[in-house]
Order: sequence, then structure tokens, then C-alpha cells
Amino acid sequence: MKKSSPLSFRRTLSATAVAGGTAALMLAGVTAASAHVGVTPDKTDANSYALLTFGIPHGCDDSGTTKVTITLPEELNDAQPTVNPNWTVEKVVEQLPEPKKLADGATITKRTSQIVYTAKAPLNPELRDALVLSVKLPDAAGTTLHFPTLQNCEQGQTDWSEIAKDGQDPHSLKAPAPSLTVTAAASADGHGSHASASNETGTDAAQASSVSATTDDGAQARSWAGLVAGFGGLALGGVALMRSRTRKPAEAPVPGAASVPKK
Repeated sequence: MKKSSPLSFRRTLSATAVAGGTAALMLAGVTAASAHVGVTPDKTDANSYALLTFGIPHGCDDSGTTKVTITLPEELNDAQPTVNPNWTVEKVVEQLPEPKKLADGATITKRTSQIVYTAKAPLNPELRDALVLSVKLPDAAGTTLHFPTLQNCEQGQTDWSEIAKDGQDPHSLKAPAPSLTVTAAASADGHGSHASASNETGTDAAQASSVSATTDDGAQARSWAGLVAGFGGLALGGVALMRSRTRKPAEAPVPGAASVPKK
């Protein structure tokens, strides 16, 4: 067996370092993604009823969360909170400046402006919880709905209310408001209500919705998969390094020595 050269040793060490660095970056990405309050809808079809799940992570460093106030966008008139045994919940109702006529012909003078969840015990900063609202989405495909969310903690608070301006990268925001994009309504046959061109627009809007929802469960899953791959590369690099260092060179034949024939 050949003795490992200094060059091969450096290559093995370099590969191990790259794998470790990649895994560390992936872990940082997962941590950053899970640190935001985000919303994940079970559907985004226009004029449909949807369940919106708000993921509540730590938002005040090491301080437990005591209250979460979700502000509804003006396009929504009401929301029905799902019971969560860890929280009490109440609706905040506001008087409209003037009566609002709905699509079904009804007229309203008040609307639900906020949903306030109060923790029965502070949410441990090392744990997450999920708050679910049932809402009727507006009949306006392409509309982006923002849900500014104030997270109060035992010490301090985080106001998740930043909205990206035109041309601004949403990922550059420190405290983005949870958001989703309404897509084209589905027809009876399960397809969009317009021609194929409109279907493509609806698909693009759905993709935009999955990106804008800051919890991004699918993105986190891909990040964890990449993280596992990165650590796998790190482990293989370490094994290769140990093997290269523990291999013993084969004994070289003595020059001029005569071979002894076997009996």
C-alpha cells in the first residue's frame, strides 16, 4: 500500500473543512428561518375559507412569550380563532368610519381588527407554538395580505410588522409581517376559473405565497435535508482523514537480496 502524500492529506483536510462549513451555514439558515413569526395557509384560493397557522417561535431572545396580537388586513372583516389550551383568546372589534357593503349585498358597520392571544403561562423561548385562525379570503387573486403581529414577552417585545417596499428584498427585513398571496379561485373541475394562461398566473401566485409565508415549512425541510447531507460529508471526510493517517507503509524489499524459493 502507498503512503499518503502531504498533498492528499491536505486535500482530505480541505474537503472535511468544506463539508463542515457547509453544514454550519445550513444550520444557520434553518435557525434564522424558524426565528420569524410566519403564517402558513391550508389554501389560498380567492373567495374560499382558509385555515391560517401562525408559527410562534422565540422573539425576545431568552424571554418567554406572554401575548401575541395579530392584526387583520383591511380586506378581511372577521376571523374565527381556533381554541388552543395554552392561551386565552379575544377579538378586538372596531367601528368602521362608514358602512361597508359586502359582495353578498349585506352591509356591516363593524369589523374584527385584531385577534389577541394571551399565554396562560409564558411560552418557553426554546419551544414553538401554533395559533390557527379561520378566515374567508377576498375575491381578488393576486392580492397580498399582511398580518402585522406584535409578540410581547416577559422582557421586551418584537413587532413583526415590516412590509417590503417595491423592489425591496423581503428577506432583508429584520421583522417581516407574516403574509400570503391570494390565488385564482378553483372551479368545479378543480382547475382555475380562467384559461390556461390564467392557470399559470395562479400557479405563480401560489409559489409566491409559499415563499412569503415566513414559517416556510417546506424550505425548512429542504434545509434540514441539506444539513444532514452536509454532516454526512463531514463524517465521511473525517473517516477518510483517519484512514490516511493510520495506514502503515508496506515494507520495501531490501536491494540485492536474493529471493528464497518456496519448498
